[in-house]
Amino acid sequence: MSGKNNRENSQIKHWNHPGGKLVELGAERLSDAELLAILISTGIKEKSAEKIAEEIISRFGSFKGMANQPFEKFLGIKGIGEVKIIRIAAAFEIARRIVNEVLKEYEKD
Repeated sequence: MSGKNNRENSQIKHWNHPGGKLVELGAERLSDAELLAILISTGIKEKSAEKIAEEIISRFGSFKGMANQPFEKFLGIKGIGEVKIIRIAAAFEIARRIVNEVLKEYEKD
């Protein structure tokens, strides 16, 4: 097998999960559900991380709709447990802090 074929095979393998797509195309090219699936990481026997993410986005409508929801609302979704909810909550907090930093810089100007 040539080097080119190995690269092609690894690209195909990368696309089996949104993380591979992010590496190949960049984060901006992923859907909200694909980005959320990366945080969720793994699915369950009957549902992939992407399917779980799609269900969450469908239930709450958007990332904005997910923000500040109580943990209990996520626990009702099969395939989401405390660890995954904590990851999602941490990502939202990071985003909130970035927005606050940008707003503070904007107010200085």
